[in-house]
Amino acid sequence: MPTRPRREPLHVLPLALLAAATALVLIAAGGRGATAPARQGDVSWKGLAGAQRPRVAVGQRVIVLLKTPSLAKRVRGTGGLATSEEERAWTRSALGAQRLLISRLGAQGVAVQPEFTYTRAVNGFSAAFDANGLAVLERAPEVAGVYPVRAAYPAASTSGLLSAIAPRPEIGLSNRDGRGITIALLDSGVDRAQPFLRGRVRAGVDIVGGSADAAAAAKPDDPGELERHGTEMAGLLVGYGGPGGLNGVAPGATVLPIRVAGWQRDATAQWAVYGRSDQLLAGLERAVDPNADGDAHDAAEVALVALAEPFAGFADGPMAQATEGATELDTLVVAAAGNDGAKGPGFGSIAGPGGSPAALTVGAADLRRGYGQARVVLRAGLTVELDRDQALASASHTGLPIDASVATPRRQSSAPQRRASFVPLLDFFDREGLSLVAGRAALVPVGSDPGATLENAARAGAAAVIFYGANLPAGGINVDQAAPIPAVSIPGVTAETVRARLANGGLVTVSIGRERSAGNGGEDHVARFSSTGLAFDGRVKPEIVAPGVVLGTSEPGANLNGSSRYGTVTGTSAAAAIVAGAAALLAQARPELDAAALKSLLVTSARPLPDDEITAQGAGLVDIGGAAASEVALQPSSLAFGRASGPGWTNERTIELRNLSVRKLRLEPEIRVAREGAAAIEFSIRPRRLFLEPGQTARLRMRARVTSPLDGLAPSEGALLLTPLSGRQIRVPWTIVFGASRPAAISTVRLSARAFAPSDAAPALLTFVAGAVDRSGQRENVRPLTLLDLELWSPGGGRIGLLARLRDVLPGRYSFGVTGRDPTGQKLPSGPYTLRLVGYPTGGGRPGVRTIGFSIK
Repeated sequence: MPTRPRREPLHVLPLALLAAATALVLIAAGGRGATAPARQGDVSWKGLAGAQRPRVAVGQRVIVLLKTPSLAKRVRGTGGLATSEEERAWTRSALGAQRLLISRLGAQGVAVQPEFTYTRAVNGFSAAFDANGLAVLERAPEVAGVYPVRAAYPAASTSGLLSAIAPRPEIGLSNRDGRGITIALLDSGVDRAQPFLRGRVRAGVDIVGGSADAAAAAKPDDPGELERHGTEMAGLLVGYGGPGGLNGVAPGATVLPIRVAGWQRDATAQWAVYGRSDQLLAGLERAVDPNADGDAHDAAEVALVALAEPFAGFADGPMAQATEGATELDTLVVAAAGNDGAKGPGFGSIAGPGGSPAALTVGAADLRRGYGQARVVLRAGLTVELDRDQALASASHTGLPIDASVATPRRQSSAPQRRASFVPLLDFFDREGLSLVAGRAALVPVGSDPGATLENAARAGAAAVIFYGANLPAGGINVDQAAPIPAVSIPGVTAETVRARLANGGLVTVSIGRERSAGNGGEDHVARFSSTGLAFDGRVKPEIVAPGVVLGTSEPGANLNGSSRYGTVTGTSAAAAIVAGAAALLAQARPELDAAALKSLLVTSARPLPDDEITAQGAGLVDIGGAAASEVALQPSSLAFGRASGPGWTNERTIELRNLSVRKLRLEPEIRVAREGAAAIEFSIRPRRLFLEPGQTARLRMRARVTSPLDGLAPSEGALLLTPLSGRQIRVPWTIVFGASRPAAISTVRLSARAFAPSDAAPALLTFVAGAVDRSGQRENVRPLTLLDLELWSPGGGRIGLLARLRDVLPGRYSFGVTGRDPTGQKLPSGPYTLRLVGYPTGGGRPGVRTIGFSIK
């Protein structure tokens, strides 16, 4: 990997640090490669697991990390042992370093107003900076790095209110309910008055603001719409006494809600529920120090991060570093993998902070044993256009057959900005206010938020909804139990025929028969929407999967008759909540375990799903009973061997093992290859046999070597197995990808003016695309950049200095305003100059370089 250039000053007007990431649009659809086993709902989960994401403008916010150690680094330096007085002193020291830097910046003419300060998990702050401020900041020797602020979204969607009891995952330990364990829930607000949660949710911390005690807040312009996601996750964690014996995984535990997401203005000035990475980081600070006194001895044992920064699987960003810091302070951070489907086999679709090596990153599995289906007959006049059994996309159905005419909503949307997302309620009514679909079956496009379309159609009086544009999965969406209407999907070709006949005034009818049960072909598989790895350091992510499809849980507020509201939820944050609850049970059962050991036992005891890839499932399905019986903790619990370039390539990894039992252990290590991939690999392990006394720690070294020419690019994957003479086998997943490292991708470099006078008010606009999304077979590979420099060069070819620097760059289109000043802020003399963009690829490889010339008048 090339050596990065030394850090130099920044002076450029960053008009859009995170401009529209157009390349990411190409990989948002999800889906798997053709080699994966086909099963129900292959291409259909998009828009159901995770609502339509609003566009978020973060402005000029950045996260600044300092070199002065945080509380976590101080504690690590003492081997994890520190008094309360020492921890408070170290926290004050970290804050003092920030204040000293801010004071010095002020003396240099840069006024800094931190929005959030961080001293426990990391040392730094977030603030908005203009070009001059960033220039001074980058020159500051106290600064370790400046990182972009990104949007984070709830990683699950509500399927709607329960009309029947949804199956609950059978995850638990006998005589253990999580009592005495605190789970910090970093999410939207929680409705503490919900009877399903009452007495098990503490008064929380509101980072976003405007909601007392982190309660579920109402939408400012629609008081009837409450934040839902946090209440749903709390129900999965600690709910008790719901309909049909519905309970959370750890009903004896206590939830500390930390509201890091909520109603905020999006880029279109509309209200939307989301969070930002600077808010998420502030929430993690409170998870490790709930009373904010600088002493982390009261840290929550488990922190569930139920939000996801899409595709941001960086291993070294602020949230990744904070996750490592939280682990040092003995808080296990459980993160959702994301809901962007299978990518890879290089860098995949893992969301932040799931790329952190310290995070326990969780994917979603579909464990449903069956789903509802019905006979669907569609007639256009006397012609039968469709006659087949079809999965019911709606989990709400009276079970009675339906015969209805088919109608469509208005073509002129009253909300054009949401036309691609869902059909607005008003579009189901004509201009006189009469429903177009009352008593009929509404034929509508799937869009990216079919749940909202279904709900609006039901409110307009539709008897059923017929979707086209994708084959929606069974039971994925629902509506209010007062309007349990069925929803089905039909092929696009059939929909075109039906729409053409309706446009010509013809009659189309549909018959939907009684609901029948059908077996779920996707049973015990990773859900199709679940994001896959690798993370950006080449590590296997997710490390574990858990049930994440149509799980019953609590909803905020109450029904019209005053009864409690319950619903179903789908997504990787729901799966992460299941694992966080399991971690609470394990922490109660084995209180001697620290956060790293909790993670290790949960990962290495998981049950592998034989037909799914390692990059989709990690070690496999969570097995809390197996974790409770495990005797060895490993660090790390998943391996990152990296990219093999060809024959003779070698790499070595080391794992540290710790005997947690009270007996001497003998372990036999073995490398198991599940899929050979593009080349044969020879492994060697040293030592070949391990003897561990109680409490003893040892190291295991593994060496991989490619022994054959490459035949394609299919990855090799498998697991390191450690087998004791008696007891449970331990599994550590690994993957090796093939192919030469590619240089950083920089393209479409344009400058709005090639000759201009220096101006801060009217800079020339430099635009370019950084990073790329490549296709490998049926999937896309994300190619981010770890670093991107914008350099200024003189007419004679000499480097004047650094104008701008970006870290952790996701594929997308970026813009900078070039003011015509040098790196020190002085106006450039007239003459020709060159802008040089240098990108450094994540994971190694040659830097990419692009140049463009301009002249100063």
